[in-house]
Amino acid sequence: MSLKQFLNEVNGKERVEGELIKAILYSLLVSFGLFAILYYFSLRHIEDFIPKYGFFIFLVILSYAVILPSIRQVRAYQNFACMSGMMIGMTTGMIAGFLPGFFIGSTNGMFWGSVFGMGIGIFIGVWNGKCCGIMGVMEGLMAGFMGGIMGAMTAVMMINDNLRIAGVVVFVISSLIVFALNYMIYKETKELPRERTEDYTLIVFLSLIFTALTLFFMIYGPRSVLFA
Repeated sequence: MSLKQFLNEVNGKERVEGELIKAILYSLLVSFGLFAILYYFSLRHIEDFIPKYGFFIFLVILSYAVILPSIRQVRAYQNFACMSGMMIGMTTGMIAGFLPGFFIGSTNGMFWGSVFGMGIGIFIGVWNGKCCGIMGVMEGLMAGFMGGIMGAMTAVMMINDNLRIAGVVVFVISSLIVFALNYMIYKETKELPRERTEDYTLIVFLSLIFTALTLFFMIYGPRSVLFA
């Protein structure tokens, strides 16, 4: 019954859950818009750009659109119980570390994929996890650390074994996990008043920054010997 109520709220306008789809669309719009501009003025001149990078760029932009709305949902209620906050920090840190780590690892190698994934995962995991204090921060830190390494390692291990299919599978499963997190947050807060109302500036800003960093790192960043 709660799941049905959650789906109704996603399609509604009264709670923050009703803004999740719009946040996803804003993220997709600005990220693909930035990519289109950069591609027209610069990236299209790179030899074999689309065959080499296009698939991974497409999935990483979708990944940011799935991950970032959770920040908006958490900020709307500010504070959570320790168990819920730890779950929020762990889930967002792991997914936000694993997915970028996987896609950068697919083009730049394990070390740089790990570094990039850890950076994104720890940043988002700690930011979301602080909603319950130090325990959530620690969970976000640990999950981002592990997720970044695991994502890049998985990519390199599958470099000669259906890597692109694995990328789709990883993205779909991660999206389901984030959806479950959105539902969990709804269950924890459905009786609570919303504490913060904001526009979509933060989602747009983070989408632009993460997309720009990912494109720059993926195309011009350092690579391991395997990808040199």
